[in-house]
Amino acid sequence: MKKNVAISAVIVFVVAGAAFLFYISQPRVEFENVTLETEVEEPASEDHTEHRLEAIEDDPAEEENEEEGLTSSMPRPLTEAVNATVDFFSGRTLNILAIGDSLTQGVGDSRGQGGYVGLLERSINAENELVHFENLGKRGSRSDQLLATLEDPEVEEAIEDADMILVTIGANDIMRVLRENITDLEIKDFLHENGQYEERLYEIFSVIEDVNSRSEIYLIGIFNPFDKYFQEIPELNLIVEKWNETGEKVAGDFDSMTFIPIEDLFEDHDEELFAEDNFHPNDEGYRRIAQRVLDYLTDEEG
Repeated sequence: MKKNVAISAVIVFVVAGAAFLFYISQPRVEFENVTLETEVEEPASEDHTEHRLEAIEDDPAEEENEEEGLTSSMPRPLTEAVNATVDFFSGRTLNILAIGDSLTQGVGDSRGQGGYVGLLERSINAENELVHFENLGKRGSRSDQLLATLEDPEVEEAIEDADMILVTIGANDIMRVLRENITDLEIKDFLHENGQYEERLYEIFSVIEDVNSRSEIYLIGIFNPFDKYFQEIPELNLIVEKWNETGEKVAGDFDSMTFIPIEDLFEDHDEELFAEDNFHPNDEGYRRIAQRVLDYLTDEEG
């Protein structure tokens, strides 16, 4: 009896160890087959729902019979331990945290469904709940405010749990310079603020890395919302380019970070890409951002 218990214990240890090695060697959720939604789907009819339920109810019985044949010769405690181990490692969901400004919050989305983040969530989880998204974007947030937000215990906990972190920040830093110097705007004002922005970015991502060193971080760049209407002011493009260069530079200094450019997505002046406020993306603008982010998540770009 003791010998059987000892053997069972060894088997449990081996199975658990194998499951753990299998788990850590597995690639993260693959997004290659994800297609971004183009319109809101109508709820399924009752008949379709009933068919789905019938199909779902048929499968567990077959699986149960198969498992019974595989485990009938094993002691009950060992069977439970093996099943619990497999369930633990196979049931894990990827966590994606989105933080930053109104671009993360989704301001301008006509359906109020979270902009590019909501579009990614609905598209990736269209068939199965593969990813849990948490959106902490806040309209008007600047880099100094985001840095302060990282001290919030709830935000820190969300960072700890995240496998991937999507960040949009910097556009409101530019806007602050515009507002404060609107009557006497000079390039030097932006260059000074850009230096401050760079320092804060390093602080932001250092804090995130200290809290969670295993997470992959994606810094999404800035676009120029004024280009369509103020093409005669080339300095605005230069300022946005400088901000993006800074973001790309900072991202390059962190092994876990990737910079995602989006400025080029809004250069088509013949396409309506902005919401009624002429500042935030509209549905098509967010769709373009979501597609670009998805391309980077699948390593098709970058």
